[in-house]
Amino acid sequence: MAVDYIYPDYEIVRNYDRCITCRVCERQCANEAHRYLEDENKMICDDAKCVNCHRCVSLCPTKALKIVKTDHCFKDNANWSGKTIKEIYKQAGSGGVLLSSMGTPENYPVYFDKILLNASQVTNPPIDPLREPMETKVFLGSKSQTVRRDANGRLITDMPPHISLSMPIMFSAMSYGSISYNAHESLARAAEKLGILYNTGEGGLHEDFYKYGASTIVQVASGRFGVHVDYLNSGAAVEIKMGQGAKPGIGGHLPGKKIVGDISKTRMIPEGSDAISPAPHHDIYSIEDLRQLVFSLKEATGYKKPVIVKIAAVHNVSAIASGIARSGADIIAIDGFRGGTGAAPTRIRDNVGIPIELALASVDQRLRNEGIRDQVSIVVGGSIRSSADIVKAVALGADCVYIGTSALLALGCHLCRSCQTGKCNWGIATQREDLVKRLNPNVGYERLVNLVSAWQHEIKEMMGGMGINSIESLKGNRLMLRGVGLNEKELEILGIRHAGE
Repeated sequence: MAVDYIYPDYEIVRNYDRCITCRVCERQCANEAHRYLEDENKMICDDAKCVNCHRCVSLCPTKALKIVKTDHCFKDNANWSGKTIKEIYKQAGSGGVLLSSMGTPENYPVYFDKILLNASQVTNPPIDPLREPMETKVFLGSKSQTVRRDANGRLITDMPPHISLSMPIMFSAMSYGSISYNAHESLARAAEKLGILYNTGEGGLHEDFYKYGASTIVQVASGRFGVHVDYLNSGAAVEIKMGQGAKPGIGGHLPGKKIVGDISKTRMIPEGSDAISPAPHHDIYSIEDLRQLVFSLKEATGYKKPVIVKIAAVHNVSAIASGIARSGADIIAIDGFRGGTGAAPTRIRDNVGIPIELALASVDQRLRNEGIRDQVSIVVGGSIRSSADIVKAVALGADCVYIGTSALLALGCHLCRSCQTGKCNWGIATQREDLVKRLNPNVGYERLVNLVSAWQHEIKEMMGGMGINSIESLKGNRLMLRGVGLNEKELEILGIRHAGE
C-alpha cells in the first residue's frame, strides 16, 4: 500500500517561556490546531490543521506564537515541484477535484506593476487637490452620442438610467452564503456612506438589507437564486453574471451544509440542498438570447435600472464585449483571472483566463474602433490591490473598478485561502454563528470606509500630479502610461509606449 503522508505546509511555533496557557488560541481556532493537555498544563499544536490564518498569533496576549513555513522538502526537481507532488498524492488518495479559494497565487505577470504613470511639471503644471477642484464622480451607463432637440429646438435631456458614484470604485459580487451576514452588512453600510455600490452576488438579498437598495447591485446568475420582481426592483442596477474571473466557463456551488436558516430563505431553496449554478444560462446561447434577457430585466424594472453583463476575461473577450454592447446592456463588467472566489477547482483558477489589464485594453480599443464605446460603460475587477491599480485601470479605458479581495482584507481577512471549508476564523467566509460574530459590522464598516476614503485621496493626488482634474479626462488616456520590461506585443495590446519614449 502506498504511504503518502503529506507534511504540513506550516508549523506553529510556541514560545513556552511566554505561553501562560490561557487557552485563547484553542478557543479561537476553528480548525482545532491547538489543544490543552490538562495533566501537564501545557498547550500543544497539530500543524496539519493550521491554515495560517494568523488568528491565534493576532490574539495571543503574550505574543507567544508565530507561524512559519516548513522547511520540509522533496528532492529538487525543476519539473516536479513539491507542490505538484503533494497535489497528486491528494488526488490519488481521494479521487476528488482539488478545490481552492481566493485568487490564484501562481507567479504570473502582474501588468499593473509594469506600468508607470506620467507626471506633469512645467508646460502642463500639476494640480493641488487640497486647494483646487478635483472631480472623482463617475456615471455608469449608456451615453448619448448625438445632441437631440425637440420640435421647438429645445435640448432633449432624457437619458438612459445611470449609476452615480462618488468615485470609480464598487464592491464586487460576494453572495450571502459564501460570506457572512455581518460581512454583507459591513459592505452595504460602507457603500451607502461612501456613495458607491456593493453587489449581492448570486445569493439573493437578505430582507434586512433592502433598506440599502440605492447602494445595491442585484445579480442574476444561471441558478436564479433569490431572484424575484421585488428583488430586481430593490437595487440601483441589475447584473447578469455570465462568467467569473476565478472560474471562467463553469458555474457556482454552495454546499448544502451552508444552506441554512436565512440563507435558505433568501436563496429560495430548501435547507440542506446544494445551490448549484449551471455553467451556462440555459436560456442563453447567443447574443440574441442575451439581448432577450437584458430587455426582460429592463421590462421587469420599468426601464429604470441599468443592466450590467458580467463576463470573465478570456482570449476572445473583445469580440464578446462587442456583442454585449449591441445587446442593449448598459454596462460591461470584466473579471480578470486573478479574481477571488469562495471556492473553485484549483486547475481552473490557476490556468484559465487572462489578466484583466490585457482584457481591458483590448475591449476598450475594440469598442472605440467600432464607434460604440459610448454605448456602454466598462467596469473591471480581478485583483485591484491599490489606488494606483485603479488609476492605471481607468487610464487603460475602465470607467470604474470592482474590488473584492481588497475589501475582505480590510474586514480582517488574512488570505489563508481556506474559504471553501466554511471555517473562517475572522467571521467573513463562514456561516457558523460562533465565527460570524467575530466580525463586528460596526468595525468592519468603518474599516471599509477608511480604506476607500484613503484610496480616493490617493487617486486625487495621482491625478493632480498628472495635471488632470477629473476622472473623465483620465479615462482611456493611455498617453499618461508607460511600460517597463514589456515586450512589443504586450505594449501593442496595452496600447502604451515603453518608458523613455
